[in-house]
Amino acid sequence: MRKFVEEFKKFISKGNVMDMAVGIIIGGAFTSIVSSLVNDIINPILGLFGGMNFDQLAWNITGDVTLYYGKFITAVVNFLIMALIVFILVKAINTAASKFQKKEEEKAPTTKKCPYCKSEIALEATRCPHCTSELE
Repeated sequence: MRKFVEEFKKFISKGNVMDMAVGIIIGGAFTSIVSSLVNDIINPILGLFGGMNFDQLAWNITGDVTLYYGKFITAVVNFLIMALIVFILVKAINTAASKFQKKEEEKAPTTKKCPYCKSEIALEATRCPHCTSELE
């Protein structure tokens, strides 16, 4: 149990936990923005073509049981918009990161293969240290 607690302390003290917490808080705030976009802007516009808001779509199975499938459609639209925005953000961040990374220049080879035993040897070697063959 002690080892578990120590591992948990190490995990909490890392910066990744704080980054994750900030991401969750911002994600929650961003979710409310996307929900408002779907509920207050997209659904009324789609309602112009369908005659009603998606949230109002329901199926009354019996007197007490009603399926509000319109709310499910709204949740799916929320998810799709959120996934699209996150995809675009991640793609933009990855593109920017790849442009700012220093491109490593290709280094000149420092080794070569022995033509006799096929082992890796120094480029300047005149004799193979593995098979003792003389090299040109």
